[in-house]
Parts: sequence; C-alpha cells; structure tokens
Amino acid sequence: MERKTWLPLVLMLVFAASRWPGMLPLNFSAAHALLFCAAFWLPGWMGWILPLVTIVVTDILLNLFHYAEPVMVPELISNWMILALFVVLAKWLARRRSYGRVFLGTLVGALLFYLVTNTVSWLTDPGYSKTIVGWVQALTVGLPLPGVPPTWWFGLKTLFSAGLFTGLFAGAMKWSEALDATEPEPETEDNDEEVETPSEPAPEAA
Repeated sequence: MERKTWLPLVLMLVFAASRWPGMLPLNFSAAHALLFCAAFWLPGWMGWILPLVTIVVTDILLNLFHYAEPVMVPELISNWMILALFVVLAKWLARRRSYGRVFLGTLVGALLFYLVTNTVSWLTDPGYSKTIVGWVQALTVGLPLPGVPPTWWFGLKTLFSAGLFTGLFAGAMKWSEALDATEPEPETEDNDEEVETPSEPAPEAA
C-alpha cells in the first residue's frame, strides 16, 4: 500500500483517539480538517465511507459511554448531514487537486458547520426567542450560561483548528508524496535470453 493511502488511514485513527474528551481543548477539534482531507485524498470508496464512518462511530460511542445521552438526537443527526456535505464538497474539489483547494474547502466547511449547528440550536433550544434577534444571538453570544464562552469564540476556535490541522495534514501528504517520488522504481528482469546466432564459417583459402 502506498504512503498516500496508508497515511490518511493512520491520521484517521489518530483523529478518532483525539475525540475522547479532554484530549484537546473544548471545541478545538481535528474533525473538519481530517474529514475533508481524508475524503479529498483517499481513493475510491475509502474517501466516501471511511471519514463518515469514523465520525458516526465515535459519536455513538461517546454518547453511549461518556455522555450517557440518546444517540439519535436532532443535533447529532444534523451534524452528520453537514459532514456528509463535507465529503461531497471534498470529492468535487478533488477533481483538480491542489493544496489551495484543500484549505479553501476546509474553511468553507467549517463556516457552514458553524452556521448550521448554531441555527439548529436556535430552533431547538427553548432559551432562544424564535426571531431574527434570537438567531443572531445564537450565532454571536449564545445563551448567558456561567462559565460558557460566547458562540463567536467557539466559531473562531473551530476556524483556527480547521486551518491548523489542515496544514498538518497537507504537509504530511506532501512529505509522503515526496518520499514516494524519490523511491527508485523496481528493476524489471528481462527474461528473454539473447540467442547467439552461429557465425558463418570463414571461406577456405584456395
């Protein structure tokens, strides 16, 4: 298996481990970057299935064994739908691969995630008034809960972590591709033996 295939697989395992609470600061996650980048680089079905399966399985395990919450809650389902759009966006941009497209797609996806998840919170949380003012509150300051930073701070951390982990992932892929390019190609053995043609006898002297 080439490095450009197994390296994203290793990074997906690292990402799955990093989702355990306390491994990273609150709302500072590699989810958006690794999901998008893995879908961008992994070939075939792996690019479509593996990133989403990693997200869904880790979400279910966290809800069952850590948060003790129901699995199929509206917020979680909406998150999965947004992340599925990440994969579609990554595959569409991967038709012309460049590192600029990776950064653009990841940041656009992070912004989309921020807007949709906070809109879902505005719609489902009774603490928000169902008006434009309440929607703006959900996108900016959030609910006045003790010890909880404003929503815009979470959004800023999401963008920063997406850019940081995208840079790390893209750098790892570039390093891997450089290593693959410098490896010598295996020599092919030529099994066709040269057949020596008998030389014509020299003419006898008269």
